[in-house]
Amino acid sequence: MRTSLLFVTALALLAISCSRQVQAPADNSLSNQERSQGWKLLFDGTSVKGWRAFNAPTLPEWWIAEDGTLKTLGKGGDIGGDIIYGNETFDNFELSLEWKLTKGGNSGIFYHVVEGEQYRAAYENAPEYQVIDDLEFPEPLEGWQRVGADYAMYLPDSGKAVKSAGEWNSSRIVFTANKVEYYLNGKLTVSFVPWSQDWQARKVAGKWKEYPDYGLARAGYIGLQDHGSVIQFKNIKIRPL
Repeated sequence: MRTSLLFVTALALLAISCSRQVQAPADNSLSNQERSQGWKLLFDGTSVKGWRAFNAPTLPEWWIAEDGTLKTLGKGGDIGGDIIYGNETFDNFELSLEWKLTKGGNSGIFYHVVEGEQYRAAYENAPEYQVIDDLEFPEPLEGWQRVGADYAMYLPDSGKAVKSAGEWNSSRIVFTANKVEYYLNGKLTVSFVPWSQDWQARKVAGKWKEYPDYGLARAGYIGLQDHGSVIQFKNIKIRPL
């Protein structure tokens, strides 16, 4: 009898514990806690509403909503593959999203994007969280080109959590005027102070010395890149800080 009572008690406690567990929200949705914290979705899983080409009023036809993802068919290139969420600009923010590349894929996540006829592509003025297939990219990669880097500025931590092509990855960018942090699959890859002396020195010493407006904007659009690879995004959410 005592054994049975203990078994029933254990089952009751287990049921209570399970009932208290917070269920993760479905893809492309927000939990009540996220809503209370000010998070907002930039993609609902079915519609491309709000998204358009950089410097253009409509979305390129090769960017589509498919199977709960915002997907590009890989028809873009160095120029012409960038899209932005054009409904709102952001200054300080926390951005979270998931992405999946095909083998050898290359893409990027932009922020503080500024449009204008003087710019051919978002990267000419906007910082980029690098998205690339570190493991099977067909050409050798420099450190500043690897996944989780602040592209052409800050190298990612060598202990980052890299996944193979075809697997879902999670990325997070936390931007404030005092510090910027990039995360890949829950691990910090990059941390730096924007517009600091170190930041300025890196800008003028590297690729961006030919792009005087790079990184100067204090606010702008969120953007995604098609660099000629099939890539899918989901759970794109942001909250102002």
